[in-house]
Amino acid sequence: MDLSQLVVDRSPAGIAATVGRLIRTGELRPGSRIPTVRDVAAQLHVSPATVSGAWHALSEAGLVRSRGRAGTYVLDQTSPWLPPRYQDLAASDQVPYRLDLSSGTPDPLLLPPVGAAFAHLARRTQAATTSSYLGPAVVAPLEHRLRAEWPFEPEELTVVDGAMDGVARTLEVLTGLGTRVVVEDPGFPPFFDLLDLLGAERVPVAMDDHGMRPDLLAAALGSRPAVVLLQPRAQNPTGASLTQERAGELAHVLRTHHDGRDVVVLEDDHSAGISQAAAVSLGSHLPGRVVHVRSFSKSHGPDLRIAAVGGPAPVLRKIIARRMLGPGWTSRMLQSVLLELLTDPGSRTAVTHARATYRIRQRELSRAVTAAGATLRAGDGLNMWLPVADERAALLYLAATGIRAAPGAPFSASVDGPAATGGAGAAPAPHLRVSLGPVRDAYGALATTLAAAALSTT
Repeated sequence: MDLSQLVVDRSPAGIAATVGRLIRTGELRPGSRIPTVRDVAAQLHVSPATVSGAWHALSEAGLVRSRGRAGTYVLDQTSPWLPPRYQDLAASDQVPYRLDLSSGTPDPLLLPPVGAAFAHLARRTQAATTSSYLGPAVVAPLEHRLRAEWPFEPEELTVVDGAMDGVARTLEVLTGLGTRVVVEDPGFPPFFDLLDLLGAERVPVAMDDHGMRPDLLAAALGSRPAVVLLQPRAQNPTGASLTQERAGELAHVLRTHHDGRDVVVLEDDHSAGISQAAAVSLGSHLPGRVVHVRSFSKSHGPDLRIAAVGGPAPVLRKIIARRMLGPGWTSRMLQSVLLELLTDPGSRTAVTHARATYRIRQRELSRAVTAAGATLRAGDGLNMWLPVADERAALLYLAATGIRAAPGAPFSASVDGPAATGGAGAAPAPHLRVSLGPVRDAYGALATTLAAAALSTT
């Protein structure tokens, strides 16, 4: 392989970016051997140290692996157990990144300890945790607690195995082959994988700092969608949260547009406990038309696998009935653990502390990146949306320093989607998603690296 006609920027980052593109496009296939450092140095008339730096960056990015004297080989980029866009987001387990900002998972040090909650299970009656296969899906005291904090009065409420489970089961009830679903652009990549699996068509609608734009939602309703899928706060990836005013504007569009009156809104409130924004839902404006999913993974622990779903009875009863032909119910013991965590003063204090800490991380990293010459708006929750000049160059720059962020392209709802709607369809502006779980200090040093990555080009 002769790189002399392909490499324009002959710095380590430029060489790495060129070879990285060849790997991503399949021109360099998994298992193939890439040229030696000396061969490429001779082709490009650069020093072996320059090429060695490029190969190191490719290795850090999980694209190649050295086998010593046997040479350096292209790694398989697929994880067959993951859906397509999850594969794009997943960090390679073969690369020891010193700082992984790609995962979107909470800081484990900020989660409330669950040991005491498990120990207190003995306080709950045996019937509450080991009752009949045909018993209620939700432990009654937990349902009472959830209803007291719900952003509107749900006709029916149940508990499922995490937010994605709640979203998936609701979409299975509301959609089918060819059904159109309005989605945020950018949005959460697994939603797009799920809609593809269901045979539904996504209708992307652009956002601003307050969420989905009402004018563009109105335009999107002309495609006659069945569902509007949105994240009311700490939107992934942008960190945007709906205001009460914006929720009212979106609800007004859905209530008055001739193609919006039968549309159901599905809300994924995935970061409820750690969000700065107040609980906002279109359900307070559109009675009987909103399914709200509230997850406790970010605030209380991903491995609890618990989310609540509340909304119109016809939809919720179908979800509950379908689960009876699968898992049946979410473990009542885990439901009791969650109830302990929601009521225990120490656990509540821990969640409050986590919420304040993530707010500080958002603010401090935003300030530091701005001071370093790039742009990073503080939002809400765990994620920040970093504009970059060149996505691949930025990822390779970070990889060369031992840092991983999530590529922005999988978050684009318009890529491989339907024709442009609501302003979508043009090539999305390049971004990286930066997750704040492991960002505990040293904001200035990280910001300098992020700003340099943001300005990198191939």
